Amino acid sequence: MNKFLLNIKGDKPLWVIFILLASFSFLPVYSAASNLAYLYGDGNTFNYLFKHFIHLSLGFLIMYMVHKVPYRYFKGISILMIPVILVLLAYTIFQPSITDSMTNSSRWIRIPILGFGFQPSTLASIIILIYVARYLSKIKDKIITFSQTIIPLWIPVFLTIMLILPANFSTTAILFSMVMLLCFLGGYPIKYLIGILASAVILFSIFILSVKAYPDLFPNRVDTWKSRIENFIDSKETKANYQIEKAKIAIATGGIKGLGPGKSVQKNFLPQSSSDFIFAIIIEEFGLIGGLTLMSLYLWFLFRIIIISNKSASVFGSLLAIALGIPIVFQALVNMAVAVQLFPVTGQPLPLISSGGTSIWMTCLAIGIIQSVRIGSEVAENEIDENNPLEILKETI
Repeated sequence: MNKFLLNIKGDKPLWVIFILLASFSFLPVYSAASNLAYLYGDGNTFNYLFKHFIHLSLGFLIMYMVHKVPYRYFKGISILMIPVILVLLAYTIFQPSITDSMTNSSRWIRIPILGFGFQPSTLASIIILIYVARYLSKIKDKIITFSQTIIPLWIPVFLTIMLILPANFSTTAILFSMVMLLCFLGGYPIKYLIGILASAVILFSIFILSVKAYPDLFPNRVDTWKSRIENFIDSKETKANYQIEKAKIAIATGGIKGLGPGKSVQKNFLPQSSSDFIFAIIIEEFGLIGGLTLMSLYLWFLFRIIIISNKSASVFGSLLAIALGIPIVFQALVNMAVAVQLFPVTGQPLPLISSGGTSIWMTCLAIGIIQSVRIGSEVAENEIDENNPLEILKETI
């Protein structure tokens, strides 16, 4: 055990944040899962708790293995994985429709032997962000033209986004926003980014018009997006507004200190209480204090990401930490904003807190790569110290 702990390297505060979030997640997941247990199971919530434990354990294993891999290897891995994710996303869209009352089947691939679902769009988001970070580090401080970047940079990005869009608009919007932010931070010319943004708006408009003209192509998707925006603006008695109303009741009931662990009432009425709206259950049970503490952990996570990025010995490492770290914090803030009706319903889980395997595993994968960046920085710092005459003189004295 001691040998295993000694092999854990990287940013220690980041490990602490992961442990705190993962440990805390058991309380709201166990509490909120009672709704699922009675609606879709035999009333036994322990099964959901055990499943969450397995997901986190596997996530930690992924994070541990990945953080041992030198981050520079992910440059080549991202190139090799681009065709793989495109095939997976295409298969996900065009797979035979499966009626599932709890999930949108067009977002998931069912793993035959293991028996669980996997959402390729989350893996695709990580791969494409690594790929963009690799390309930006490659052209750093070089004079480029827009035409030179179309095929190597924007074609893979737009193909990925176009394959995610029909089934998951919120993930598409977050991914595109993160790519634009990463390009801005990576020094990509702003005038080109404006052109890309304009192109994205045009392509999205064409997609909307095409779906309207051929409604059988992607049934109900545009109508769902439209209704969510309308429900956000207008108060109507719909399923989406029912969720928001129950979430607001839970938040109001929680007050400052909350009702206490496991004492939520709205978990019995709020759909997706263990995933999309788990933040409302957290505030109901742990109050404003619990909600602000959780938000502080995510902000602390962001602070560590910035530090790791600044300490990186290479441009790629610096961009990689930003590319994989900021989306986690952004997704957390979106989830919280939906619960308090500052944002339309999106279906984005709360990272490392909400139940669900794919979200946990991909978040752990991203954190593992970030830890690899930090380890690379530590190695570079040690090499600099060893070659520094002042440090050698200190050791001699």
